Amino acid sequence: MDKILDRSHQLKQSLVEFVLNSEGKLAVALESYVAANSHSQNKLYDPAYERKLLIDSFLTEGKVGNQTPIDLFLAKEAELSESDRNLLKNWKNTFLGLFAIEKVLPNGFELRNWLSAKEYIVKPNNSLTLEKMANFKVGDILLTRISPVTDDYWMFSGPCLPMGNLGKPKLAVAIGNFKDLHKKYLYSDAPDLLEEAWQSVEQYHQDFLDFFGSDEVTMPGYQLNKKFTEFQEVITKRRLAAIGIDDSKSLEEIAKEAGVSQEEIEATAKELGAGVQEISQIFQNQGKPKMMLPKIELPDNIKKAEEVTVIAHPRWGQVILPTYTKFKSILATEDWQNIPNGDKLLQKYLVEPEVNTFVWSCLAKEYPKELEKVLQTYLYRPNFQLKSDLNELLQEYNKPLEPELPEIASVPIHLHNLFQEAIAEVDKPKAKSKTSKKATKGFGK
Repeated sequence: MDKILDRSHQLKQSLVEFVLNSEGKLAVALESYVAANSHSQNKLYDPAYERKLLIDSFLTEGKVGNQTPIDLFLAKEAELSESDRNLLKNWKNTFLGLFAIEKVLPNGFELRNWLSAKEYIVKPNNSLTLEKMANFKVGDILLTRISPVTDDYWMFSGPCLPMGNLGKPKLAVAIGNFKDLHKKYLYSDAPDLLEEAWQSVEQYHQDFLDFFGSDEVTMPGYQLNKKFTEFQEVITKRRLAAIGIDDSKSLEEIAKEAGVSQEEIEATAKELGAGVQEISQIFQNQGKPKMMLPKIELPDNIKKAEEVTVIAHPRWGQVILPTYTKFKSILATEDWQNIPNGDKLLQKYLVEPEVNTFVWSCLAKEYPKELEKVLQTYLYRPNFQLKSDLNELLQEYNKPLEPELPEIASVPIHLHNLFQEAIAEVDKPKAKSKTSKKATKGFGK
């Protein structure tokens, strides 16, 4: 093991001991960070693993006033060399990722971050960890944090959760879980992808305004479903028009010039619901797109709902609620407690994640006095003040006060393709089963 890696191990141990043995503000900040960021209802990870992961995250992300634990450690260890200090400061670039093992090296691994498709050489910083990882194989998926050591390689930071070699459906589920549980780490090593994803949300919002004429619309579910189909067609055509359409060339010519197969063009067209000739222009004029807008499909309960409200925002994305008008009727009623199941709807709006801070801010803006009064009664908090206490209440119910990247954001093409392939694999047995049943029926006759 080289000297820098060995020194990294020593410094990491000292930093961890410094934080775990601390008292006062640092100790309080650690416990507050762990409590605020733990997923108590999550059964995907062992609680011991999650606590170790959160402690490791606190080392680089925690705050004590305006300082991080690393800042406090550097201030305490005044005799550290300049190289040690630089090494510790670089650990602020540590991040959590879902990695695939591309190659097994004598003293580490070549990993690819599934979220960004970026590759890293990553080494355990001690021989014991290296021994524990001896059974890791090419294709295995690892959930772990990595820290920079030199310009050429990184080290494992904190606990590593091996998930084995996952097929596409299970890998897609693992990535979906990562997106749900670790949203702030999406594309954390690829700011360009993150920026493009956020820009796609803003563009989607503008497209929504242009099509629907308002950032809030209410209509029956079946009608909304039709409108959303039309809306997606408009978005697709608008994106394609922006790059120019040339129908004069044959599909074979365009595929050859773009260096892709006709089958690939046809598959992309099918996914987007656009014409083959139109999609071919993407490959001809831009090469394969780096990001892809997800296809929005309304769930059955929304399609069948009597009344559905969609609220759009350039950062929060869009929220689709089949009970929004009913909730507003609670606020507009003099005695809301007479409304059947009104208390259950209030609880639902407080508990369910899709009713986010943006929705509550809309309600607070439209019905400030009424909402304050209802919450005072429902929460048994007669002194509750909407202006000063609403954010604190929302945090009690684990609602982020700042927007997280919404589901309508564009995703990197490699993730889009993975999800499509995973769906195809899951659907194959169903298709075979239907064919088999039909054949049996036919022979039965």
